[in-house]
Amino acid sequence: MLVELRIRNVAVIDTVALPLAAGLNVLTGETGAGKSLIVGALGMLLGERAAADRVRSGAEKATVEGVFEPGAMPGLRAMLDERGIDADDETLVLKREIGSNGRSRAWINGAPVTAAVLAEVGSRLVSVLGQHDSRQLVDGEHQRDVLDAFTGAMELRARVADAFAQLSALRARERELEARRQDAAKRADYLRFVASEIADANPVAGEDEALDGEIRRLSHAEELQTLAAQAATAISGDERAALTRLAGVRRALVSLERIDPDTGRWQVGFDAAVYALDELVRELESYAEAIEADPSRLRTLERRRDQLLSLMRKHGPTLQDVIDTGSQAQAELELVDGGALDLAAIADARAVADGALAEAAAELSRRRQSGAQQLARAVTQLLPELGMPEGRLHVVLTPLDHVSAFGAEQVSFVAALNAGSEPRPLGRLASGGELARVMLALSTVLARLQQVPTLVFDEVDAGIGGAVAWQVGALMRRVATHHQVLAISHLAQIAARAHHHVVVRKSAIGTVTTADTTIVHDEVRVIEIARMLGGDADREVSRAHARELLERGDSEDREPLGAAPVRQRRGKPV
Repeated sequence: MLVELRIRNVAVIDTVALPLAAGLNVLTGETGAGKSLIVGALGMLLGERAAADRVRSGAEKATVEGVFEPGAMPGLRAMLDERGIDADDETLVLKREIGSNGRSRAWINGAPVTAAVLAEVGSRLVSVLGQHDSRQLVDGEHQRDVLDAFTGAMELRARVADAFAQLSALRARERELEARRQDAAKRADYLRFVASEIADANPVAGEDEALDGEIRRLSHAEELQTLAAQAATAISGDERAALTRLAGVRRALVSLERIDPDTGRWQVGFDAAVYALDELVRELESYAEAIEADPSRLRTLERRRDQLLSLMRKHGPTLQDVIDTGSQAQAELELVDGGALDLAAIADARAVADGALAEAAAELSRRRQSGAQQLARAVTQLLPELGMPEGRLHVVLTPLDHVSAFGAEQVSFVAALNAGSEPRPLGRLASGGELARVMLALSTVLARLQQVPTLVFDEVDAGIGGAVAWQVGALMRRVATHHQVLAISHLAQIAARAHHHVVVRKSAIGTVTTADTTIVHDEVRVIEIARMLGGDADREVSRAHARELLERGDSEDREPLGAAPVRQRRGKPV
């Protein structure tokens, strides 16, 4: 259970510590005292999105910390172990920090975690039900989720969704392949012409560049031969050639080295230059000998180049584009000829996937049909306790034309809450108070199945009062025999049912506004109940009424809780 919630620098809250106990905890206070901020801070702790504007003005960061006593929760323990978080059965501390720059950080037992992990762990510890959830209850998808949660069918529904996704992927692949095959069939003659034309030419990547080089050499063969011979002769031909004239340089360098040995390095450089010239002469002479005019070869190469240029104009602009076009045309032709086999294989796989989806959907339908009756009966049994003695809930399953990712039927909740009235969808109920009570009944039924130890009811009593409010409080107290319950309420009838009553008060110390929480007992609690009843809390008649409510709440308690109270804590401004 949640032992304590510590909040610092959230909105107008400076510092507050909210102590909680086993059983039914009720949080009350004047409008604007900060009750909704406390619930919002709890949502931040449970991983909800938190923006920088939640940070108290002038503060660097806002922090929310929750101290839990998880007890024996093997699933939670396994989840924490998988993430390397040390935990035991005695204490679990969740912490969330929001910086004024919008940066968020989170920890579990001191180990840093992501907000997603915080939310995953928090969902195992606390379930929050607020006023907006009664509006959410009219949504068909939410009603389907409620039924599947009640029947324990969420994993089965995930199996249906996976089967549907596989079948959808095969159908899409089949449609795509068939469309490509039909398109290729329409273009078959053209594709055959293209594939044949390119295959006959048999172009090779880079061939066009090689052709250009060889054609240039053959076109200028005589000129290239003359220039190479002239260059070789100028380097090593007669007494006027470069190498002959460099002999004088060699003699001078030898003489220099004889007098100054340090100049020997020049001789090394000179020798390297001479060797390079010798090698250049050999290459020039070899090049000149290899160059030979061959008009027949030149014409052959030019015809090949023209053939490739023609292909590149039609299928280019590059030769690689031509090669790719030929491969693509051949692949499309193979699709025309062999696509039927591929389609047959996909059809076989689709039939298997279709059968798997039908089987999973049928199992889900059976689970829903059985659970729908049980859920409707369980909720209907609670409605008289909530001031609707003739109330009935029906869970209607309407078959769909085709199985969807969520199953083979649409789920809808309809209710008849008064004698003689016809069942109608929840969204068409007469009042928000009726919808809130149906939601509370559903939540009570689901709470019996959930392993979440702490349930939070955030002003779900909106729109009710009088005897109905008393019955709602009695129902919450019964739920609290199996769960820790925190109810934020403005109704004295509910507050009088609490095992643990906490009052939120807004106060100012200098220029600092903060919210304090105080556990109230005895006469102080009487005064708070009297205030909630709308009377003058200082008048004895108002207090007498409050005492009567408290005594009645204790006397009508069906199942004594027997839980030890939590030591009182109170937040102080810093």
